[in-house]
Amino acid sequence: MRRWATVILQVDLAAKVTSKGQITIPKEVREALGIAEGDQIVFRVEQHRATLGKTPNLLDLACSRRTGCETRSGMGRGAAQHPAGPR
Repeated sequence: MRRWATVILQVDLAAKVTSKGQITIPKEVREALGIAEGDQIVFRVEQHRATLGKTPNLLDLACSRRTGCETRSGMGRGAAQHPAGPR
């Protein structure tokens, strides 16, 4: 019987708020969450705390149910299943 280990990443980092109310998400956080330029981020506020997360790409979610469609990267699930590549 195989047992899969779950790796939990916990990082506490600080960022300053600019005069325009903007922050830069630290590189370590972007890498841990797989955040890239253009990605949508969702913020959840509870009491006096906020959490953020990367929102799923809806096209990627749709493609996870079907084969042969292309995602934002141009490589859909169908690309790996069809020797000729994406349609």
